[in-house]
Amino acid sequence: MSEESLKAIRDRIDSIDDALLRLMNERAEAAAEVAAAKQAMGEVGDFYRPAREVEVLRRVRDANTGPLADADVTRLFREVMSACLALQRPLRVAFLGPEGTFTQEAALKHFGHAIRSLALDGIDGVFREVEAGGAEYGVVPVENSTEGMVTHTLDRLLSSPLQIVGEVELPIVQNLASQCDDLSAIETVYSHQQGLAQCRA
Repeated sequence: MSEESLKAIRDRIDSIDDALLRLMNERAEAAAEVAAAKQAMGEVGDFYRPAREVEVLRRVRDANTGPLADADVTRLFREVMSACLALQRPLRVAFLGPEGTFTQEAALKHFGHAIRSLALDGIDGVFREVEAGGAEYGVVPVENSTEGMVTHTLDRLLSSPLQIVGEVELPIVQNLASQCDDLSAIETVYSHQQGLAQCRA
């Protein structure tokens, strides 16, 4: 391929990027119009609609002809929707902390990165924060394939007025980090109790 051909392809990519930028901003303006219309009809506060988001993501996934994978298309559109919603006001989403947990990863996968995430110490804390209005949504673990149901979450669901509005399936990958070259040299493993349970074999 000649340098001239490569430049032509790069120029085309630049042109596509300009069109994408214009269309993303048009979408953000349309989302703002929806919010204004809802406010005019008397709605206040939270404009996040899980069912509508699922509908949009399903539609774009079904319309996808590639070469991007469906999961990549879904992730890209979720981030666009998250950014558009944040223009009105970023969603406050509480999750079982600390920062960097699988629960935070699930929150970002479900709501996108434009949220204001709140790391809380326990499952009770997540429920209390949402019940008190400090967060619009909470993300807590419900079950995992090795340890089964998270009974603390199920107990709180029974005693709370909160309802489940979505679910996230998240593949969990654990890593063992050590300065030892040989596994047989490892004497003690430090981890969160859930990580140890998931990796007991």
